Amino acid sequence: MPTPMETVTSEPAQQLRSAMVAALLEQGSIRRPEVAAAFLNVPREVFGPEATSLKAAYAVHEVIRTRFDERGRATSSVSAPWLQAQMIEAARIGSGDRVLEIGSGGYNAAVISEIVGPEGHVVTVDIDPWVCERARRFLAETGYPQVQVVLGDAEHAVDDLGPFDAILVTVGVWDCPWGKLLAPGGRLVVPLIFKSTTRSITFVQEGDRLVGHDPTVCGFVALQGEGAHRSQEAELAGGAVSLTIDGGPELDEAALNRALEEDRTELWTGVTVDSHESFETLNLWIVTEDDSFGLIYRDPATECDLVHTAARWFCPALIAPDSFAYLTAREAHRDDQSGKVRHEFGIYGHGPQGAGLADRLHDHVLTWDRDWRHRPGPGFILYPAGAAVPEPAVGRVFRKRHTQLVMQWRT
Repeated sequence: MPTPMETVTSEPAQQLRSAMVAALLEQGSIRRPEVAAAFLNVPREVFGPEATSLKAAYAVHEVIRTRFDERGRATSSVSAPWLQAQMIEAARIGSGDRVLEIGSGGYNAAVISEIVGPEGHVVTVDIDPWVCERARRFLAETGYPQVQVVLGDAEHAVDDLGPFDAILVTVGVWDCPWGKLLAPGGRLVVPLIFKSTTRSITFVQEGDRLVGHDPTVCGFVALQGEGAHRSQEAELAGGAVSLTIDGGPELDEAALNRALEEDRTELWTGVTVDSHESFETLNLWIVTEDDSFGLIYRDPATECDLVHTAARWFCPALIAPDSFAYLTAREAHRDDQSGKVRHEFGIYGHGPQGAGLADRLHDHVLTWDRDWRHRPGPGFILYPAGAAVPEPAVGRVFRKRHTQLVMQWRT
């Protein structure tokens, strides 16, 4: 396998790259030596915009955004190293494998190419000519011209190129038509969107279905083209706050803005979490129970103090056309010796239906805390669209164009 050209890297970059790999090994995102070696060999800084600093390029949790739409939102990016490493490990890519990447950029394909070696083959596909040209150029510059870059709609552009031992989807997708391209024993790692929430799930074929493993909270730029899926979004407070919901009645942005500025309903749950405790299954429980589930986001770069979310990213909300309620938190206890803080979950409701939505969200939090908080999260199974799917005892079925996603809580 050719190594990156000396002219495209530097000693400071190599030092930062080594530190990044050490951190990924320490936190468990990298587990195998061949994956560590691949991340050590590929110069990540080459694949970012020219203005990207070396420090930012090698920050373990940093996303490098490379292309934006007319609203200033990223349409292409280099994902954070921790997530790239976890997805590659989940796919169990090895020497000689044939690997498909949905959503290009170049860097991830180069890392995969290092792992599969000269006997393997990597195909990366993207719908954007600018992204593909850039990927080809940087892959050639860094010593990976053998990676096959395909320009086209991933919905069908690679149908004739399979089968693949592993498929990694590096864009957020609502549906998953690529299971048919898996070789026997292959693994499909996909950030799958359902009811406004996303989990990167590793699917393995079992008969006529794909059984999911290790769902991981994540966020990706959205798939473009025939498979694109549009959620509803309302911008509030001049863009400082956004509400997102998948489906449902049309949102009235003017009414929601008025609701935000009026008096709010306030409820407190008595449910507490510490500063480092994950509560990611709470969102999945609300998704299970309530079609009004959506997400609220407050831009931290703004000075808007009308919204106080319990989480910066993926904060749950119940959303109606003219009203919404969302999860907030306040300090409940601070240990003077350790400095550890516990926060209590609360609910803020806005608009004419805000009180009712707040009551519902309040009850969902209590049910989750009582019945599901200390159990494993739900399992996921992906069936073809035409298959007979058993209804889960506790869970739901998300029916899509190509597939049906079953989310089932273990009772």
